[in-house]
Amino acid sequence: MEEVKVPSPGESISEVDIASWTVSDGDYVNIDDVIAEIDSDKATLELTATASGTISLKAEEGDTVAVGDVVAEIDTSAKAPAGQDKPKEVKTEQKQEEATKKAEERSEVPKVDANASPVAKKMMSENGLSVNQVKGSGNNGRILKSDVIAYMTSGVSSDSTLGWGGSRNQSREKMSSLRRKVAERLVSVKNETAMLTTFNEIDMSAVMDLRSRMKDKFREQHDVNLGFMSFFTKAVTEALNHFPAVNAMIDGNEVVFHDYADIGIAVSSPKGLMVPVVRNAEQMSLAEIEADIKRLAIKARDGKISIDEMTGGTFTITNGGVFGSMMSTPIINPPQSAILGMHNIVERPIAVNGEVVIRPIMYVALSYDHRIIDGKESVSFLVKVKEMIENPTKIIFGGKNPEEVLLGL
Repeated sequence: MEEVKVPSPGESISEVDIASWTVSDGDYVNIDDVIAEIDSDKATLELTATASGTISLKAEEGDTVAVGDVVAEIDTSAKAPAGQDKPKEVKTEQKQEEATKKAEERSEVPKVDANASPVAKKMMSENGLSVNQVKGSGNNGRILKSDVIAYMTSGVSSDSTLGWGGSRNQSREKMSSLRRKVAERLVSVKNETAMLTTFNEIDMSAVMDLRSRMKDKFREQHDVNLGFMSFFTKAVTEALNHFPAVNAMIDGNEVVFHDYADIGIAVSSPKGLMVPVVRNAEQMSLAEIEADIKRLAIKARDGKISIDEMTGGTFTITNGGVFGSMMSTPIINPPQSAILGMHNIVERPIAVNGEVVIRPIMYVALSYDHRIIDGKESVSFLVKVKEMIENPTKIIFGGKNPEEVLLGL
């Protein structure tokens, strides 16, 4: 009998959640087959079979288990079903066909796609949902229980009674490891740092004009879209060079300064907000930054991002503007000491050379730890970012005007 134990996803992680089983109790599995998805407080990982044989599950979906716990056993003496190279897939398909046939006989539901966890399939069947209605957040678009719950509570109408049905029913769902960890970190930031926020506004005309003129050529040349995030990332790295305390962090009684800029880019994923890190962004071109952000965002969306890709950042950028946010006070991502919040772009009246004009304006916010970053540094940093975005050519000259560089000023 081979025991399947929960592996350690990374340093300081002591427990995980069983997000979903990809096999059923009694299935025959081959060595290295994916048998489950597990959620840590930082990422979703795959659990694979350590041997071939018949599997016996020792934990339920949604259970919280400690690293090293036995969650399944594999009877290695069992023989693979004759004539079946991939018995697991065949058995799953057979089970799905039987379930669909029974459902059709009861005229209950349309066909439920096989790429869903057993619990999710059951919930969709009971509520008359098809696979086209529910977006899966698991690996390869696999539909999980949480996806079905999210859809049913979103207020979207269908043939069955979903969303606001006039009842006063309540439901409870266990917080995921990721959400629990986020909650703990947010509270600790409030309690353990002297967090302050400074604001400014940026006229986006110059960047928007440059992007409009060059985006097609940029995409043809670099095979990636030109977005605003690369401009802000590059402007931030140059500003950090001028104000290194904003790129530092506290370690005990010491302040650790970094001669590099690893920029965390907050992205929305089906499992919540994640912050993958663009390493050495100060050395990257706009195209390289865009490509790396795209790569990391896709991995976060598909649940394939690794823990290493989300640790070690020195500064974070978050863009609430994609959701329509006008203004917010972003919370520092510890152990970092500052975070820049971008917001939506709205045409607003501003004064230019004594005249009122309409310009596309973005409000930006810098939250910082006042223990190591003074008000002068924080405000000056944000002004430096503003200057470079409003005059993009400054980005390639370290935040200075080309004339200043030419004159050695």
